[in-house]
This record gives sequence, C-alpha cells and structure tokens, in this order.
Amino acid sequence: MGKLRAGAACADITPRLGSSLVGYFHDRKAQDVADPLLAKAVVLDNGNNSLAFVTCDLIVLLREDIDLIKERAAELTGIPPQNMMICAVHTHTGPATTPALGVPQRAADYMSWARDKIADSIKLAQNRLQPAVVGHISGSVPEECHNRRWWMKDGTVRMNPGYNNPDKVKPAGPTDPEVPILVVQTPDRVPIAVIANYSLHYVGGPFDLSISADYFGRFSVALQRMAGHEFVAIMANGCCGDINNCDFTRPAPQYPYPHYQCDRVANVLAAETFKKWNQIRLDEYRDDVPLDAVATELTVRRREPTPEDLQHARHVLEHPDDYDQIELVYAREAIEVDKMPLEQDTWIAAMRVGDLGIVGLPGEIFVQIGLQIKEQSPFARTMTVELANDSVGYVPTDEALAQGGYETRLARSARVAAGTAPAMVETALRLLHQLAT
Repeated sequence: MGKLRAGAACADITPRLGSSLVGYFHDRKAQDVADPLLAKAVVLDNGNNSLAFVTCDLIVLLREDIDLIKERAAELTGIPPQNMMICAVHTHTGPATTPALGVPQRAADYMSWARDKIADSIKLAQNRLQPAVVGHISGSVPEECHNRRWWMKDGTVRMNPGYNNPDKVKPAGPTDPEVPILVVQTPDRVPIAVIANYSLHYVGGPFDLSISADYFGRFSVALQRMAGHEFVAIMANGCCGDINNCDFTRPAPQYPYPHYQCDRVANVLAAETFKKWNQIRLDEYRDDVPLDAVATELTVRRREPTPEDLQHARHVLEHPDDYDQIELVYAREAIEVDKMPLEQDTWIAAMRVGDLGIVGLPGEIFVQIGLQIKEQSPFARTMTVELANDSVGYVPTDEALAQGGYETRLARSARVAAGTAPAMVETALRLLHQLAT
C-alpha cells in the first residue's frame, strides 16, 4: 500500500429551462436557475486500489443509467465499477430522471447527455490526483431533522400532519442527527474535498419553478465560504425516507425570501461541519489508509395491486372529472406498477476508507434502517448513503408498511414488499464485515 493521493472535480448537469421538474403531484416547467446542478466526484488512490464517490444534484438515478455511467467511467479511468458509488441527493427541483407522480415520462434525452457528464466528473477528479491525507469525525445537528410520520388521535399514521393540527399525538419514528464527516486535504492542509452525510430530505420552499440543488448545493457554497478555500464540498443524503425539516411541535416557519430555509439549514450544517473539521487533530490525519469496496445484487420484490385496486384505478382514469389530481396520479401509478416485473435486482454497496465505512443503499430508506446499520457496523464510524447506485423507491421498515401512510401508498416510487428493509440491513452489514476483515 502506497501513499494516498486524492482528486476532486465537478461537472455541470443543469438542464435547460422548460424542463419538467419532478417530485410533485403536478408537472412544473423550469423557468429559472437558482443553483447549478452538479455531479461532484472524489477519487481516492493508495497505489493498490482506487475508489470514486459521486453525488449528483438529482432526485434519483436508476440502475439502468448508473450502470452505463460506471461503464464509461471505467473506460476513462480504469477504476472498476464496483469501486464507484454514485448517488443522488434527492432535490425536488431537478429534471425528471425517473417517471414519478405528476411527471409520468422521464427525460430520456437529458439523461443521455447527463450520463456522460457524470462519468466525466470521475475522470476529471482522477486527473487531479495529488498527495493527500484523510481524517474523519462526527458532528450532530438534532434541530434540523424531524420524523415526518405522526401518530394521530384516531390511531392512524399520517405524513406531515400540519403545524396546527390538534389531532396529532407524537412522531411515529426516530431521527438520526449524526453528521459523519470525511475530510480530504493535502499534507499542507489545503482542502481537496469534504464529504458530509446527514439524514434529511430536501428542504424545499416557495421556489417551485426554479432549478435548484436545494440545501445540498447551498451547503457546498457555505462550507467553502467558511473555510476560505475552493474545494469539492459534498452533502450526501443519509437514510431519510421518513425525515424532513418540518418541526410540527412549533409554528410554521416564515420565508423572508424563497430560498431562506434552504440557506438557513445549509448554514447550520456547514457550521457544524466546519467546527468538527477543525477539531480533527493533525496526528489523526492519515496518508496510509486501506481502500476497498464491495457490491452485491439484492433481489427486491414489489407489492401487487389487487384486482379490486386495478378495477378502481381504471374507473378513476375513465372518469377523470370525478376525481382530484392526487387520485388520478395514484390510479395511473397502480396501473404502471402492475406492469412492472415482480422482482428487481438492485445494488447494495459498501466502501472502506481506513476505519470509516460507507454504505450505499438504493432507495429512499427509512431512518431506522440506517440506525440499525450504524449500530452494528464493525467500523469506527459509518456513513449510510441513500439513493446510491439505483433507486427502488421508498424502503419503509416492515412496521411502517403495516402502519400505512404516504410512503407506503402503492406507486412506482413506493412499491417494495415487506422483508425488503431487513434484507437490506443484513446485506449491508455482511458487506461491511467483509471489508473490515
């Protein structure tokens, strides 16, 4: 094992104006660009092995695209595909990389272009390899992550019950306030890249028609501003399928300007990251770290709409004037889910950077799943990164599936069957233990 080298780079993947913005129950056409959307790549190389970690300012990336990205990147760099982890941050103000809810068709032309740009980012990062050291630490920001599923007085579980709803009782699940941080810098302490990880959905705000990287992009800007250097600053989304920024125990927040909440959350997270970064002792940085990665396929089964479900869905679509937009969307989704294969092979992946473990999971993963992996990981510190290498939609715990709610209502974005969460936990832990031995 030789001395560590590292490189980092970005590629602009901002779509054109007029593009559909995915993530709502209606189609929105982009009229402005608030932030550029970027693919941010970090490559680590110790002479024996190379790893590439990439985040993209997109709502999701599907395996069919990621496999092609990795194939091209491997041709450009020689890095094996299993040594690459490519994930989406889950902004809801980006292009339709997948058909979902109010946008039934994905932006195929955009993806054909963006795939090459994302692969390019890995090669650009490799081109910039230089002597490096790495250190890691964890912060904590409990104030900005809240479980959005609540028990109601009638015994049901509801997502986002409302700030002033007297019928809400208590959150239906936990949160994960940890902010694991990996710092990559030159031996002279010039930052090359920082990768942070936090379990919080996009923040959003009243800027629905502007392309935006949400708080993930603004975290990057804020952290570079605080450090006084330009480098690649990444906020990788943790397991946050049931987590958002809405604190329903307090009044609704005010928005002095459209991106206020994104800026505020980004500043809080950047400040915590910068503080903890500066608490890493110089003797804790290493240039002799083991690098390794492993990935395996997991077969995921979907739920099946009943004959009654399908009959109702067809009736709704045949009488659109009698139903609201949400019912029309779910009717179409039931039909589309029924056309999908019953089983799907997806990726579970893990990386090792010294005594830091990184797990990549393919979907919007409920927070309890990430907590289970962290609690049982053999590594000193573990990042859990969702929407990595694929997306199978929401992955609730089996308990949450039985409780119902938005994240469990059948759609292409919410289709996995019971047993998926335990299988992902078991597979992720097996890979982490494999890397640790």
